[in-house]
Amino acid sequence: MDEVARALEAVLFVSDEPLSSTVLAQALETDRQTVEDALGELQRRLDEREAGIVLRNVAGGWQLSTSPDAAPVVERFVLSSRHARMTKASLETLAIVAYKQPVTRHQVTAIRGVDTEGVLRSLVDRGLIQEVGREEVPGRPVLYGTTPEFLQRMGLVSLTALPSLAPLLDAADRQDGEETR
Repeated sequence: MDEVARALEAVLFVSDEPLSSTVLAQALETDRQTVEDALGELQRRLDEREAGIVLRNVAGGWQLSTSPDAAPVVERFVLSSRHARMTKASLETLAIVAYKQPVTRHQVTAIRGVDTEGVLRSLVDRGLIQEVGREEVPGRPVLYGTTPEFLQRMGLVSLTALPSLAPLLDAADRQDGEETR
């Protein structure tokens, strides 16, 4: 039973949705009754030791989740990591999305000159950008745009309140002209 319980716990850990005992039995290549017995045992063990995670039967399946007793600590941690200081790469990528939206990962990568997949994923996780559609070309790449959370964090009423890029572009053109002399 310990081998089944260990495998069951691992599968539940990596799943982001509740899994029925039938699905779990198929994944573990065992019968449903063995899985249900192991689920009961796992749930009992977690409850007995007052673990930080609990096993719940929700939405027609089983799922590991954080203990309600740990909610304040988990909430503080999640919120602090979402508002952690952003890297230069994140700020550059966020600026490109804000000014060019809707924009694809490929377009952002072309502007920055480096792969931006991880940075975009981080900005999505922080709730600053989101998928706003798909470009109507082969492969239908995701189009990204900013979120209301972006506006709130930047203190903007709307995207029209973004500062104009024209003065910066004029200054860059003047500087380029001086360097070529």
